[in-house]
Amino acid sequence: MTLTTNGAPGTPDPRGSVAGLLLAAGGGRRLGGHPKALLGFRGRPLVEHAARALHEGGCAPVCVVLGAAAAEVRVHAALTQCTLVDNPGWPEGMGSSLRAGLAALAATDAGAVVVTLVDQPRVGSAAVSRLLAAHRAGAALAAASYGGERGHPVLFAREHWAGVAAAATGDRGARGYLREHAAALALVECGDVADPQDIDTPADLTLLHRAAGGTEGRTPSH
Repeated sequence: MTLTTNGAPGTPDPRGSVAGLLLAAGGGRRLGGHPKALLGFRGRPLVEHAARALHEGGCAPVCVVLGAAAAEVRVHAALTQCTLVDNPGWPEGMGSSLRAGLAALAATDAGAVVVTLVDQPRVGSAAVSRLLAAHRAGAALAAASYGGERGHPVLFAREHWAGVAAAATGDRGARGYLREHAAALALVECGDVADPQDIDTPADLTLLHRAAGGTEGRTPSH
């Protein structure tokens, strides 16, 4: 199922609030051990940009899962409007962070969650807004797509959280769950407003420069 929709940031959701969940715990092993959350982007830590995209896209509350250099992120990143969750099991992979974030959000009244990754600087609020619009239109499972290929962000209505958490192991995150429920998954085309390219290796740091229009991709000095 493919949806093309244009959501207005901040539009009230009649199905209930939609939380934002930012996975930002990785240690940047292939980046020489530089945590991705602290990479410099437009003069600030990259994690701030990713959290802002969720806020401006209409998500509330916003939960940020930290792992590697969590204490440093808390000191240097302005995340005062977010709920911060430390995941001591972050070396196990993305699945552990997804489980930690969903567990933290279980205490809220959110009816759905949009999950984003910290290392995709060209995914912003416009893509988040489109997923919220798809949810308002009735989608309980939705994912941004790029030329028809599934990517991030992804949205899970609350009734899917337990299943997602149970399936989230290692670095697979929610991929297996989404494959198993492909028939119910709404693909929301976002290729005209976002780019899913992520930062994994030093060569990918040029993406920060291009996305920021001049800001180099490097860890900010403190």
